[in-house]
Amino acid sequence: MGIIVNLDVMMAKRKISSSELAEKIGITTANLSILKTNKGKAIRFSTLEKICEVLECQPGDILEYKNK
Repeated sequence: MGIIVNLDVMMAKRKISSSELAEKIGITTANLSILKTNKGKAIRFSTLEKICEVLECQPGDILEYKNK
């Protein structure tokens, strides 16, 4: 398992769409989808910072570690 991205949960809590979030943080909706579906291999700190800023949350609200 490893790192789990709970971005969709936080987006639902903040009532923000993928296209709106992608536009506000400056990435494509395709790249945002990769993050949301746990298919990404990495995330830049600058992108994580923008996500947290827009969603008004902490990195720990989005990222979770689950032991295999």
